[in-house]
This record gives sequence, C-alpha cells and structure tokens, in this order.
Amino acid sequence: MTQFELKSFDDLTNRELFWIYHLRVAVFVVEQTCYYQEVDTDDLVAKHVFAKDPNGRVIAYARIISEPDQSAVRIGRVVVDPDHRQDGLGRSLVSEVLRQVTLKFPWAQQVLAQAQAYLQTFYERYGFRATSDVYLEDGIPHLDMVLNVAEIKG
Repeated sequence: MTQFELKSFDDLTNRELFWIYHLRVAVFVVEQTCYYQEVDTDDLVAKHVFAKDPNGRVIAYARIISEPDQSAVRIGRVVVDPDHRQDGLGRSLVSEVLRQVTLKFPWAQQVLAQAQAYLQTFYERYGFRATSDVYLEDGIPHLDMVLNVAEIKG
C-alpha cells in the first residue's frame, strides 16, 4: 500500500520540494508541451499530498487549496509519474486527497477541480460532476468539476 504524506509548504524539505517541482514540470510542461508558469503562489498556501518511491523521489502529487470564503477547496496539479501510471496510483492519490479534505478541511462543502477533459470519467468515479463545457486552458481541453463533500466515496 502506498504511503502518502500531507504537508504545508513550510514543512516540505528541500528535496521533497525539488522532486515535486521536477515531477510537475516533467509532466505539465515538458510531456504536455504546455509552456506556462507552472510554479505559482498557490504553492505557498496549499496543502501538498504526495507519495515517494524508496529513493525519495515523488511519484504522485496533488495540492489542496482553500477557497477564500472557506465554502470549498480546490484540488489541482494532480499528477502521477509516467513510470507508475499503470499501478493504480492515480486512484490511490485521489482517494487520499479526498480523505484529507474530510479530515483537514471539515468546514468545506465542496471540492472543486479544473480537470483535463480526457479525465472526466476518472473524476466522475469519485462523484465529481462537470459544471462547465470543455474549454482550452493553456491550449489543453479542460472542464470545471465539483464534488459535494457529503458525497465523498472512500
């Protein structure tokens, strides 16, 4: 079973932060040929959920960010290392993120996601539903999705 960690930005070690950024840039910028400012100020306020391999490399990652009015949280930068995509790690990651939402953000009523459109069915398995049509974000088809916290499936 994969062990996940949850940390604030200030609690991440230098190595953890390096491997988080390494994975995110490798997938979201290089693999998807999408050139944008991948590292942003949301990292400073997010809770970071991640799993590492035995060598300390981050192989799965997502972040959780509280909305300013605290009615919802946003999840984003959900990513799995290409070498581990067939291991069920993506499902384990999203399950852990939703578990952490219920534990660390008990006031949140909704979980918001800006998902890549090809992952719509994947997110629907957890109870997310589309709230927008497909649109381009940095040249990649996305759609907005929402999950009511009361409907979180473990």
